[in-house]
Amino acid sequence: MSKVLASLRYSAEHEWVDGSTPTKVGITQVAADALGDVVYVDLPEVGDAVTAGETCGEVESTKSVSDLYAPVTGTIVAVNQDAIDNPAILNEDPYGAGWLFTVEVTEEGPLLSAADYASANGGDVA
Repeated sequence: MSKVLASLRYSAEHEWVDGSTPTKVGITQVAADALGDVVYVDLPEVGDAVTAGETCGEVESTKSVSDLYAPVTGTIVAVNQDAIDNPAILNEDPYGAGWLFTVEVTEEGPLLSAADYASANGGDVA
């Protein structure tokens, strides 16, 4: 079963935020497992504005292409170049080295606790 970290909060669209300032954003292990082998990541650029609940990029796997949704509103302040150069890192370490971007948050979208996300999506809270 996929791991859901208790220290993070989650969007219904399978993104996580760590709550720091600026906040890191990534996809959950539930999403990475469902996608299969990730082969391409399209991320917003530094300086781009993102809006909670709206698409801001995509993740392509050997199975499908999935939109990334911003879990928060704000401005992109950093992008994980390692995830762009080596998209498989999203499968290997989605909560660590596989983070996607950081946002200077002006407003949060609806976020779930780890327990609520795991209950809705089948994961083990760790």
